[in-house]
Amino acid sequence: MKVVALISGGKDSCYNMLQCVAHGHEVVALANLKPPQNTDEMDSYMYQTVGHDGIELYSEAMGLPLFRRTIQGNPVEQGKEYSVNEKDEVEDLYELLKDVMAEVHIEGVSSGAIFSDYQRVRVENVCSRLGLTSLAYLWKRNQKELLKEMIDSHIDAIIIKVATMGLEPTKHLGKTISEMYPHLLKINEKFDCNICGEGGEYETFTCDCPLFKKKII
Repeated sequence: MKVVALISGGKDSCYNMLQCVAHGHEVVALANLKPPQNTDEMDSYMYQTVGHDGIELYSEAMGLPLFRRTIQGNPVEQGKEYSVNEKDEVEDLYELLKDVMAEVHIEGVSSGAIFSDYQRVRVENVCSRLGLTSLAYLWKRNQKELLKEMIDSHIDAIIIKVATMGLEPTKHLGKTISEMYPHLLKINEKFDCNICGEGGEYETFTCDCPLFKKKII
């Protein structure tokens, strides 16, 4: 299956790309939703915007076309199920994937959702409307095992934001997930936080992975 990968720059979307390839699919394009100009981070329930400035480097590192749109909507429809609302940020994803489909033949969409039903339901809704298959291989995986797999798969991702007890900007920003794994286990046990950062505890940016033709410095 030919796949477009939704990327945030973080480890999860990157590892799901690896899983797509491992399952026999071909990643043929990358897609990303970015915040409005002069905005680094948005209060979005759907999209990671921290680190968006480095997304262009992904395209260069992988040698794949990158499609981007600016997020214009807001999280209007916040129920368990999603109803189409032109003012909702989900419609930005719909339009982005339409842009991709206009130029590249795709059948599936890769996303790095692990635990959020909110994200999963909305990505599946958009895929269904466009006749695409949602590929989310990380969904409901054990997070301790999953993070260890990412490290063992040679995903070189660094922490670019921290927002939970036990993580400090002066100590932990710029550290790799490999370096941080023992500490993340500790704070997971102590504070019951999500070890993969699914609750916004931390954000990452991937500098290298087996799919890259060159490392992002």
